[in-house]
Amino acid sequence: MTAEAPTAPIWPADLSSYCFEVPYSEDSVLFERAEGTTLFDRAGRGYLDALSGVFVTCFGYDCEPIRAAITEQLGRMAFNPPLHGTNPNALALADALTELAPPGLVSAKLVNGGSEAVEAALRLARYYHRATGDAGRYKVLSYYHGYHGSTFGSLSVTGRPDVTRFGPGLAGTVHVWSPDAVQDFLGVPADQAGRLAADLVERTIEAEGPDSIAALIVEPVIHLRGMAIAPDGYLARLRQICDRHGILLVFDEIVTGFGRTGSPFAAQTFGVTPDLMCVGKGISGGYAPLAAVLIGEQISAVLGDGSGPVSFAPSHTYAANPLATAAGLAAVRLFTEGDYPKRIAALAERFEPALREAVGARGTVRAIGLLYGVKLADPGDGSGATVGERVARACLHRGVILRGQDDWLVLAPAFVTTEQDTETVRRTLTEALDEIYGAR
Repeated sequence: MTAEAPTAPIWPADLSSYCFEVPYSEDSVLFERAEGTTLFDRAGRGYLDALSGVFVTCFGYDCEPIRAAITEQLGRMAFNPPLHGTNPNALALADALTELAPPGLVSAKLVNGGSEAVEAALRLARYYHRATGDAGRYKVLSYYHGYHGSTFGSLSVTGRPDVTRFGPGLAGTVHVWSPDAVQDFLGVPADQAGRLAADLVERTIEAEGPDSIAALIVEPVIHLRGMAIAPDGYLARLRQICDRHGILLVFDEIVTGFGRTGSPFAAQTFGVTPDLMCVGKGISGGYAPLAAVLIGEQISAVLGDGSGPVSFAPSHTYAANPLATAAGLAAVRLFTEGDYPKRIAALAERFEPALREAVGARGTVRAIGLLYGVKLADPGDGSGATVGERVARACLHRGVILRGQDDWLVLAPAFVTTEQDTETVRRTLTEALDEIYGAR
């Protein structure tokens, strides 16, 4: 079955004033409203969102507790002067986040988005070493083909060839290979790739000079490698290596945090606590721009005199905004009080088998909590390098949103995904794969 491209919504005749996030094409959608897990375009066509926007709308598009919290706050105060103080929501959210985080992460710096969180973590790492007499530590290690954001520093540690169009990145960035890259590129068996990748990280540290390295930043599950999941023991090994060489370990949990891996954060799923943890995406359920850096005790200690509150500048005008923090506080409370870890586990029990049934032998499914990656097989028609985009487009034409790039797909269903939604995703993905690979 081949789906036709949907009739394009009525776009304005002149789009020259708007700079799109990605290039405009016949598949670009003009979204107008949403409810539950479904978005609707201006023509009224529905799109089941199997990506939670982009790992964000974990409670769906009409979560009343979060909407009510924002509405109530809007009636009281929409903004506070950030140079002169903060608001009660921000204080309560910081408490809630540090309570949800692994022990040892004791303070929270609230920002507007994931890129800002990564930028803040990089600055904190350098600042910490300068404050403790190690000003020579300025380098940051990160993965090739990881992703950490769209601002200059976060792009610098991203390590993808497509970001070089902006010119040289942040001085002192050094890239290393992730375990799945070692497995793919060197043909190393999966059960050995984690050990070898960790050895290569340590050899890189030794070659660069440990006294020059401030931090190692990694994604526990690498989104742009098709949700490559850290092998057993690998992150614990990185923790040991960083401790041995006095390097701060930073987890980028923008995608993996807030319940996506089954635990509140991937740090708890893998049993490894970093020194700094960047969190975002689902932290507000998608109802307001919000992210945070959760800060370890030893770093927090240099941000004050030890007798009271800590501070870290420069910041951003809208950071810790009362509307955004109202949304975040409501989302964190809903997650904890609504027993969402159990809900996530129950949904994963029915979603993962449906996904595996749809994919069959046409790819390898990677699954952890409600994060899913599919490494697609070569369809044999000369399009192996772009098969992910083709499958994602075929799903979009059938009214289901997921992400496809290179030779992989990723899915991240909302925590409120129904059995009917799951069946729709299974059926649609099956049809899309049949279109590309031929019916089984």
